[in-house]
Amino acid sequence: MPSRQGYALLIALVAGTAVLAAVAAVLGPALFTGDRPTAPPPAETHAAARNPVAPANAAGNWVATWTTAPVGAEPGTGNGLPGSTIRNVVHTSVGGDAARITLSNLFGTAPLRIDRATVNTRPVTFDGASAVTIAAGKRVVSDPVTVPVAADSDLQVSFRTPRASGPVTYHPNTHQTSYLADDKGTWSTNRWRYLTAVDVRNEAAPGTVVVIGDSLTAGSGSTTDANTRWTDVLADRLGGRYGVANAGIAGNRLLTQGSAGQAGIVRFERDVLSVAGAHTVIVALGINDVQQAPQEPDPRRIVAGLRALTEQARARGLTVVGATLTPFEGFPTWTPERNAVRLAVNEEIRAGSVFDAYVDFDEAVRDPYAPNRLRAAYDSGDHLHFNDAGYRALGERVDLTTVERPRTPESDEL
Repeated sequence: MPSRQGYALLIALVAGTAVLAAVAAVLGPALFTGDRPTAPPPAETHAAARNPVAPANAAGNWVATWTTAPVGAEPGTGNGLPGSTIRNVVHTSVGGDAARITLSNLFGTAPLRIDRATVNTRPVTFDGASAVTIAAGKRVVSDPVTVPVAADSDLQVSFRTPRASGPVTYHPNTHQTSYLADDKGTWSTNRWRYLTAVDVRNEAAPGTVVVIGDSLTAGSGSTTDANTRWTDVLADRLGGRYGVANAGIAGNRLLTQGSAGQAGIVRFERDVLSVAGAHTVIVALGINDVQQAPQEPDPRRIVAGLRALTEQARARGLTVVGATLTPFEGFPTWTPERNAVRLAVNEEIRAGSVFDAYVDFDEAVRDPYAPNRLRAAYDSGDHLHFNDAGYRALGERVDLTTVERPRTPESDEL
């Protein structure tokens, strides 16, 4: 696809968004390369749409205890999952005395009917009704349900889809065991379906740390059901004082649309800035732009994209922490030229011109004797992704004072 056509499509995609339009001007005609980016479905709306700092009541605020980023339409689910009960198991970061859930039909092509929903067996309602219909491309936020939610615990969110509804909006490769039940039995799965957020009411939590990233944030290589992603380690260190919301997608890229979810600059508003109680943003994107085909050869484009995310979050009064790009020598896509792009991006991040603060993931996991490679003790085996020890090194590297930094007055005006 000619680069100028890609640029025109990007402008159509982000028309009306000043920040992203500015990014396109900086990055030039080749912002999107390779596969043609597909326009996202219509904006998701609902009467109870979440405000990042919306108060629950005088006693507390709504903060996200868990999120996931919708990736796409699940293969083989053209008719949905009629007659099935979906039991999503998620791991919390902060507790509360009530919960609400967000269900998304973002990648659906027909209305999605939910006729029964529960949080840890407690019934959930939507505008007072036990059933709800979600239009294609939209999402809904439930009414509050009084249910105690503990920090650092597993929570089961279940709902039934009684009839055919079109493709399922899902997140694959969750490293968490969930379940799907139908008239033939109950099956384990590593997919989260339709559920994209669980918020809790908490009178003490200042907010949620929201992380946007790729497979290194999603936890590829980590132990299933062990909750050893680096974001889980961060949540443990924060001790339930803040929520931690993981918007990582395996294979995701900052600039280029592909098969692994919408590009970071496209999904940033939905997956990060719209999270309940968003307090601090951590950006850990860019390595796939460097190493995946078609590779981005110009580090300035990656840096400009990262700066655009920063400016968009700053406009909401949020602090932005960026992560340096980690080594991948030994992975099949590594070349000296691509590594040079990674190092150039890291140089700009360390210079302090991209984010409000940075966390040096590169330094945390690189082999001190071969700095373009991962430490063997942290390598999952493919020389790109980490094992549990590697993710712990990342989670322990984050400076808690940067993520706990008070928000600016602009954030309280939202």
